[in-house]
Amino acid sequence: MKKSTATMKKLTVLLLLITLVGTLALAGCGSPAPAPAEPAEPAEPAASSEPAAPGEAPGGLVLDRQLEPKFASEEIEGDFMTVWAEHYADHMREVTDGMYDVTVYPYGTLGDTRDINELAQLGVVEYVFTDFAWISAFVPEAQVLALHYLWPDERIGEAMDWVVRNGDFMDVLEEAFRRNGLVPLSLMYEGWQTITSNRPIQTVDDMRGLKVRVMGSALLVEDYLAYSAAPTPMNYGEIYGGLQTNLIDGQVNPIFAIRSMNFYEVQDYLTEIYAEPFTGIPTVNMQFFDSLPPEVQQEMRDWWIDAIIPAAEWIEARHEEDLAAMMAERPEIVYHEIRGEEQEAFRELAMPVYDKFLEIGGPQAEEILEALLNDIENAKAALGID
Repeated sequence: MKKSTATMKKLTVLLLLITLVGTLALAGCGSPAPAPAEPAEPAEPAASSEPAAPGEAPGGLVLDRQLEPKFASEEIEGDFMTVWAEHYADHMREVTDGMYDVTVYPYGTLGDTRDINELAQLGVVEYVFTDFAWISAFVPEAQVLALHYLWPDERIGEAMDWVVRNGDFMDVLEEAFRRNGLVPLSLMYEGWQTITSNRPIQTVDDMRGLKVRVMGSALLVEDYLAYSAAPTPMNYGEIYGGLQTNLIDGQVNPIFAIRSMNFYEVQDYLTEIYAEPFTGIPTVNMQFFDSLPPEVQQEMRDWWIDAIIPAAEWIEARHEEDLAAMMAERPEIVYHEIRGEEQEAFRELAMPVYDKFLEIGGPQAEEILEALLNDIENAKAALGID
């Protein structure tokens, strides 16, 4: 009874929070989460990389009532998750003649990254676009996507599309999510995780002792401990200050975030080890999803699956644009890709972490790891990827 009462109190507080945020937003005086020092306006997508709409619905969807779901994104306006959440919202309004009216809330509008995942689990918001690391606080099996050197270096969008469409992984992932009141709709590739640092990284030995910010996942900590670094989980909005004050020596994020959050202003070295794609998971509250007509559920799944390859192409174009802009602004930045023997040294150290995942990855850890490894190998074979 005490646990139930506490949960109800928590839910009540969260509902009040949403009401308050909505009121403030209408008044034009919302209070954002902590932001990096001297933030710049987020980069607009280049005209040549404007996201293309996935396949149009074969016909309109008929709803018997107006629905106004809330969609929380863990990224700022103009960045991948928010752009594609808004694109999805436009699509759903179009195919329902405005009866399914999604409102997207960028990062900071409804709290920090952990907050919005909890809000989706509780049903206070209907959707959350999150990454595998933060959602793993609720779904430990999602940490499998934190393992290094799972995916091929090239054509990763195609490989991810094949896995989602044809493999067994998504079925196992959905079982794990549903145990926690959530439903994953797809996987989305957001670019390779890039290490920024205040010292050069040319070999794995250069990682030793590096205080590097990682997302809030126990397995990500293990990944970087394996390289003898000093991984430090930290909220997204605190990274810039941590770098500026030397609380941390570096951080890990895709190129678009390094530019939009201005991390490059206080970091001189960008290093690609091609170990870990930043993978987003568009997610919906299970109770809400199951209450929808089957054709609406299928439309949601189809849209996000059809978006995998166009979104991957968009983010690759954005990567080139953002990297060029950062290096033009700060020519002293050194961008380095680790390949060949030096990458093999990273890969060798990463392999024992797979066993660690089996210890901390939840009740379906072995099943989900086996499914993902098999699916990726089958995808590479089907697509002719080495």
